[in-house]
Amino acid sequence: MSETIKTDVLIVGAGPCGLFAVFQLGLLDMKAHLVDILDKIGGQCAELYPEKPIYDIPGVPYVTAQGHVDALMAQIKPFNPTFHLGRMVEALERLPDGRFRLATDLGDTFVCKVVVIAAGGGSFQPKRPPVPGIEGYEGTSVFYSVRKMEEFRGHDLLVVGGGDSALDWTLNLQPLAKSLTLVHRRDEFRAAPDSVNKMKALLADGKIRFQLGQVSGLNGPDGQLISATVKDSKGNETEVACTRMLPFFGLTMKLGPVANWGINLEENLIPVETEKFETSEPGIFAIGDINTYPGKLKLILCGFHEAALMAQAAAHVVDPNKRIVFQYTTSSSSLQKKLGVR
Repeated sequence: MSETIKTDVLIVGAGPCGLFAVFQLGLLDMKAHLVDILDKIGGQCAELYPEKPIYDIPGVPYVTAQGHVDALMAQIKPFNPTFHLGRMVEALERLPDGRFRLATDLGDTFVCKVVVIAAGGGSFQPKRPPVPGIEGYEGTSVFYSVRKMEEFRGHDLLVVGGGDSALDWTLNLQPLAKSLTLVHRRDEFRAAPDSVNKMKALLADGKIRFQLGQVSGLNGPDGQLISATVKDSKGNETEVACTRMLPFFGLTMKLGPVANWGINLEENLIPVETEKFETSEPGIFAIGDINTYPGKLKLILCGFHEAALMAQAAAHVVDPNKRIVFQYTTSSSSLQKKLGVR
């Protein structure tokens, strides 16, 4: 067994909301450790769509998902957070003195005064399409996310799906691809109207192809695609040449062990009140996509707001006797000193 790690706050989840929580907690002199099931920092932004553009971060007209994570890491550097990646918090218990003890699947043990659940929607896994033998192509010719766009340059791409991810990557990868075919079972799409219009413009210009139907088979030796079989609603089959396939059939959310922590749940989400974003269990907070409340919007900027209010409440839990004076980073010399800018 490893030595018990003691800290003020343990953050479960190292996505954007968990990272910004480090900043807000640090301004109030709280030390944080972060645990994430992924092997990298950044949550879904880093794992599923690192090069996807984000346009709704206040004051930042455009940034890639990975670029946003990198900026957050630079912002929290003065607080020197400790990351524990590639592990899952499996157990949580409250100790007699009111603190929490948490254990991971790799044997780590933490004792803290505050727990912040910033785990997005839990553990996300891409839905695998029902195509015979697809497992043999995964990781070599079939990919469920785009880590580096450059890896798809010069390939005959087959993008499957009709939602935002399928349309976004159709638009983003078309300039790099040797050819690109979009396959969807219907000629109606669930994506943003602007993305649909841009896709249809590419189609009209002959820059992409569209095939109505569903992928029913994959062809090629040793996990290397040479074509896919697409079957329409009448049973007619068409062979579509491709060397890479990107199926976007959505994500399966698994809440995981959080469901066993004694916290009230509502349809696999954690209800919170909006003054502190505290759960039904005092000292345990939930921010970001994992929580729910009336009017909830699943936006990064909303998670940042939640992190700020959560930190104010957490400070009273960590040190009930400490007087908290609200300060602005623009004018507070003490905050600027913590940030290393004074």
